[in-house]
Amino acid sequence: MPRIAVAMTPHRVADVCDAATRALLEERFDVVWAGPELDAAELTRLVAGSDVVLTSWGTPHLDTALWADGSGPAIVAHAAGSVKKLIDPAVLDRVTVFSAAGRIAWSVGEYCLAAILTLTRQLPRFDTAMRAGEWKPGYLRGHEIRGRSVGILGASSTARALITLLRPFGCDVRVYDPYLDAERAAALGVRTVALEEALACPIISVHVPNVPETAGMVSRGLIDALPDGAVVVNSSRGPAIDQDALLEHVLAGRISATLDVYDTEPPTLAPEVLAAPNLLLSPHVAGDTTEGHLALAGHVVADVVAFLDRGERGPSLVDPATWAIAA
Repeated sequence: MPRIAVAMTPHRVADVCDAATRALLEERFDVVWAGPELDAAELTRLVAGSDVVLTSWGTPHLDTALWADGSGPAIVAHAAGSVKKLIDPAVLDRVTVFSAAGRIAWSVGEYCLAAILTLTRQLPRFDTAMRAGEWKPGYLRGHEIRGRSVGILGASSTARALITLLRPFGCDVRVYDPYLDAERAAALGVRTVALEEALACPIISVHVPNVPETAGMVSRGLIDALPDGAVVVNSSRGPAIDQDALLEHVLAGRISATLDVYDTEPPTLAPEVLAAPNLLLSPHVAGDTTEGHLALAGHVVADVVAFLDRGERGPSLVDPATWAIAA
């Protein structure tokens, strides 16, 4: 029976591991559970002799020294999103890595759809008007998203979740992603376009990874050219957008926006920004839902079991070839 080290505190286990997954772990593995204090030394002790290590937020970095003598776990299953800060790419030739980023993506997709619908229907403005004693203000009227063009920056897993959720609305989805070829775009039911064309859509959602190539991608000049009344949602990484320029246009009332990520986190925002009725703000929680978190360990463990039993490369397996452009 393979040995699995659950390298997360009991508090984190309760957050990302449901009862069914705990039962599966006990059935299929010799399980070693971490205690409430998990530092680098405890991690080294815990991982020693393990075939699989199950990690999540709060797990210390898996130092290359764990594999220095030719041993170390053969599989790392991350019950969270990005693995870039967890493991060094130098060991990817010895380790098979799984990540629950794909499961988190669905939560992000729902968040983005909710934000788009909220802003296109102008619900925050109606809420503000109602609280001020106004009833059916004649200067406000929302829009539908049915059949409208939607520009998506980056064909990541979160973008693909949003694309799936947009299908019932019959939107014309236009994706900017230099790595998305025509065949895969057709399979998604979208078409690839230049960055400027994606940003010419009335609805725009940003889904790019935090890599040097995406820093400042949506510049001040591109924001100046956004169509009047545009709705912009950023749930990926703050530095992808010129935040100051975006907020200037929001405060001018020319566009609406949703920000879940910021240049620096937590952000320091001016009072007028906090009061803007055409701006939705959230504290980097697009992927944070009760159901989504509880499913994370199960998402990767199921793929680990299939990999050990039948050599299957499930959807949560991290392809080393895409490491450089991954989130």
